[in-house]
Amino acid sequence: MNHLLTGEEYLESLRDARNVYVNGEKVSDVTKHPAFRNAARSIARMYDALHDPATSDALTGIDAFGTRTHKFFKPSRSSQDLVEAREAIAIWSRMGYGFLGRTPDYKAAFMAGLAVNADYYGPFAKNAVAWYREFTERALYLNHVIINPPIDRKRPIHDMEDVFIRVVRETDAGIVVSGAKMLATGSAITHASFVAPVASAVLESGKAEDFATVFFVRMDNPRAHLLCRTPYARSAPFDQPLASRFDENDAVLVLDEAFIPWEDVLVYRDIERSTGFYAKSGFANLYNFQSGIRLATKLDLMTGLLSRGAKVNGTDVFRGVQAAIGELISMRDMVWGLTTAMAYDPEPNAGGTVVPKLEYASAMRVHNAQIWDRVHALFETHLGGAPLVVPSSHRDLQNPELRPLIDRYYRGSDTSALERIKLFKLVWDAVGTEFGGRHELYERNYSGNGEQVRLDALKWATRRGSIQRCEAFVQECMDDYDLQGWTRGPWVA
Repeated sequence: MNHLLTGEEYLESLRDARNVYVNGEKVSDVTKHPAFRNAARSIARMYDALHDPATSDALTGIDAFGTRTHKFFKPSRSSQDLVEAREAIAIWSRMGYGFLGRTPDYKAAFMAGLAVNADYYGPFAKNAVAWYREFTERALYLNHVIINPPIDRKRPIHDMEDVFIRVVRETDAGIVVSGAKMLATGSAITHASFVAPVASAVLESGKAEDFATVFFVRMDNPRAHLLCRTPYARSAPFDQPLASRFDENDAVLVLDEAFIPWEDVLVYRDIERSTGFYAKSGFANLYNFQSGIRLATKLDLMTGLLSRGAKVNGTDVFRGVQAAIGELISMRDMVWGLTTAMAYDPEPNAGGTVVPKLEYASAMRVHNAQIWDRVHALFETHLGGAPLVVPSSHRDLQNPELRPLIDRYYRGSDTSALERIKLFKLVWDAVGTEFGGRHELYERNYSGNGEQVRLDALKWATRRGSIQRCEAFVQECMDDYDLQGWTRGPWVA
């Protein structure tokens, strides 16, 4: 039965036997633990929006199975569908001010095409359709792990069977797998993890078949363990308004002879399919669409922060500061504009569906990391030490002895001390705290290492003929002349 989860139903679905570890302890209930509680509630708010009359029509639509689901969870069959999906993604993204990256719609970039592209998965085609149906009917929240731990990566993958995820054995009912994968962002508060080799993985035929497997592991699997990084949701809302509610904890997923039923397998010991599905599914086209909309939303917030920060400092009239704000506005507009092109100028995909053009997705993938680096530089250069000129915590403002001093010496150019401090604590949480530092690293490596994203851009351009067309354009120019002069055109005497 089609039933999109409500916020409370989502939270209830997390109260299971999942093995989540943080600070040396197993978390008994992620919906109550301080490291995950507010992040889970932030996601629950998104689920509630699916049912809110004010947003449900913009967020949801009917797919080919008659299922009402989030508009990005179903495949798009026209440019208009992509435009509507963009708005649905943006509505959810604004709920986290762009600082929640791996929200449930992220994995929809892959899951939306499972049913229409089911034949690709050969003997597991029925699984692809079944997972699409379950995913869309409830709007499940999935994470994914595709990166091998950074342990002796100079060795071939098949030589790392003591660390990397591989098939240990198979049974009539399914497969048994062991190993570790990263970086399971948000995994502690998701329903299942999608496990696969990374697209650029070198899997040698005859040696690496045990590693060439793609499957889902449900988070309540008794042999699945999540080892979480240090949580950042430790401070009061006033002091860290982003980290205290949007820290989607990253983790390493460790499978210790975990049983995976055949129903949850998409690819089994198939080297070509285990990495080829990325291109076939349109995942690169679609996840960059979602991430671009999220980054554009994030840049909306950052543009407002830099502008207001300059006004509070009284530097908004300075030419250099105005130029910096203008540069940030132009980056914000460029990212939004690229998502517009991705929606209005798509390319065909499986089963009569459309996806954003790969060329646009590749451009988004390469430049997003550079944009966030530049955002940091603009804030750190043009706000200087202002974000550090704040009291240690909200308690200082509640101290009757300190408050008169704070009101006098911490006021802004055009605002009270309270408002100035509140603004710059938000700025610092965005760029300077552990949470802000994590986001800098996250954006820089979001789509893979810097070399790989550029190599992929060249590979895709070569495969699709655009680099050849550019070279042919060069030849056209060179054919206009030779040693004797002009050979054609209006320049010939």
